[in-house]
Amino acid sequence: MKTISDHILDILQNSVRAGATLIEIMVREEKSNDLYAVRIKDDGHGMTREKIQQATQPFFTTRTTRKVGLGLPLLKQNAEMSGGNLTIDSEPGKGTSVTAVFGYNHVDRPPMGDITGVLVLTIIGHDGIRFRYSHTTDEGEFEIDTDSLHEIFEDVPLRHPEVRGAINELIKTNLTAIGAST
Repeated sequence: MKTISDHILDILQNSVRAGATLIEIMVREEKSNDLYAVRIKDDGHGMTREKIQQATQPFFTTRTTRKVGLGLPLLKQNAEMSGGNLTIDSEPGKGTSVTAVFGYNHVDRPPMGDITGVLVLTIIGHDGIRFRYSHTTDEGEFEIDTDSLHEIFEDVPLRHPEVRGAINELIKTNLTAIGAST
C-alpha cells in the first residue's frame, strides 16, 4: 500500500466485515511536533488478545477467501519505518481501535493520498453504517458525520450523483482550508 488512505480503506473494510455500525476515523497532523497520527475506531465484533497479536503477522487472516492478510502488517511496517508505531486495542463484542503514528517529517512517511475518494466511496457504499471523520492540523479542524449529512439531504440518498458530488466538494474544500497534507 502506497498511501495512508490505502491503509485507511483497508481498515475500514475490516470494520465493515466486523459488523460495525459506527466507524470513526481521526487524523491528526502536527508539523511542529513531527506527528502524523491516524486512528480508526469501530464498534464491530472486536478481537481477542490472541487475534490482536496475530493481526500484525503477514500470514494471518480471518478471511476464508485468501490465506494472507497484509493490511495491518504493512501499516505497522510503514509506521515503524517513519519512526512511529502501531497499536491495536480491541475487546470481543465492543469493537476495535487501530492507531498508526508516523513521523510527520520523515522521508519514509507515506503521503495521505486520495482520502476524499476513500471517504466518499465508503460513505455512499455503506448506507447503514455511521461514519465520523475528523482531521486536525496546526491550521484548524474539519469534521464530517454521516448522521449530519442525512439530516442535510433529508430523503435524498447520499449515493445520488449530485449529493455525492456535494460531499466530495465539501471534504476536499475543507481539507484544503485546514492545510491537510496530501
